[in-house]
Amino acid sequence: MKEYSFGGLKNSDIGTSEIVILPLCYERNVSYGKGTDKGPLHILTASKQLEALDEETLTDWSNFKIHTIPPFYPSDNPENAVKEMEEKAFSVMSKGKFLLSLGGDHAISIGPVIAASKVYKKLGLLQIDAHLDLRDRWNKSKFNHACVIRRIIETTKTPVSQVGIRSVAKEEIDFCERNSLKPFYAHDIDPMDDSWMDEAIDILPENVYMTIDLDGLDPSVIPGTGTPEPGGLLYRQLTKLIKKISKKRNLIAADICELIKIDGQQVSEFTAAKIAMKLIVESQIQKNS
Repeated sequence: MKEYSFGGLKNSDIGTSEIVILPLCYERNVSYGKGTDKGPLHILTASKQLEALDEETLTDWSNFKIHTIPPFYPSDNPENAVKEMEEKAFSVMSKGKFLLSLGGDHAISIGPVIAASKVYKKLGLLQIDAHLDLRDRWNKSKFNHACVIRRIIETTKTPVSQVGIRSVAKEEIDFCERNSLKPFYAHDIDPMDDSWMDEAIDILPENVYMTIDLDGLDPSVIPGTGTPEPGGLLYRQLTKLIKKISKKRNLIAADICELIKIDGQQVSEFTAAKIAMKLIVESQIQKNS
């Protein structure tokens, strides 16, 4: 099997690693575009083109101890797949390492967040997304990408801050009202005023898991995603939010999901790889501060 590693670096020993990359090659019953199961491999391939220095902090992230787990292909059964991904994530987070999972459709988040809730007390979830993902069932499954956040809330009771939302269903709005959720809708986010970021973070407790559905970004930034929606976040807004959450909270794990490769282009996967690099850099700056 071909060996993958983030940034093309030699894999650090998993026992001594600081950061673990978990490629979750999973896609089941998606709504629109297909190909997210290959997303982790495209992101890892693109990461080889990253410079070793983060341009904002001048941090040489190639010096970090990073281990990339071989690509994992979960079961075809959605409920079993969630459990398998939970077990993979728990084996990493229970050892105190920063876990960055790469998807896959957004259903890949359920297992790792459940695992995080078993390792960390006072856990919150920061969701970057165009969609609320609060349906009870979609495409004949309760473990579908459109049900992710509802399953997490019902299973873990984790407080959630939802950012960049701009596509909703009545069922989801009803769930928000019943559970006192207050999403940060894209149309309310002023591109000239970042004060909303502090408001979004203040909802969350000490430890935070960050899930980044790439459709949360505007299609001009990430055109290669399964369910694109106009009017999303810009790249600099996302990276500023990553920096803020890392400074104000303990960022314990994250995932990036819903990448679909567009033939003849590299912009989506390279941007996703750079977002991954930002998560790695900021998590380690936080750890060492």
